[in-house]
Amino acid sequence: MNGLLEDGAALTRELKERAATAGAALGCELLVCPPATLLSTVGGILAGSDIALGGQDCHAAPKGAYTGDISAEMLAERWKICRTQLDEFSLESHRRAVVR
Repeated sequence: MNGLLEDGAALTRELKERAATAGAALGCELLVCPPATLLSTVGGILAGSDIALGGQDCHAAPKGAYTGDISAEMLAERWKICRTQLDEFSLESHRRAVVR
């Protein structure tokens, strides 16, 4: 996902509406990974839905880069998940991508 605040909000609202309309027929889990500047807005829109919220462009260092890049640990701390969960999700995501 990229774009400015209203772009991200509009896209998220549209996705949430379409996912709700599709219901069980959707046949997959959804995860939205906006830029850090849109996490709060997108998270608020997704609240109460079955769409998961993630982050993007994680830096390898646990406390992030000096350039302002966000680390997986920083996202995990913010969203109350552990690094192991992030790694497991990433591994499963890559595994599924290879299968397709």
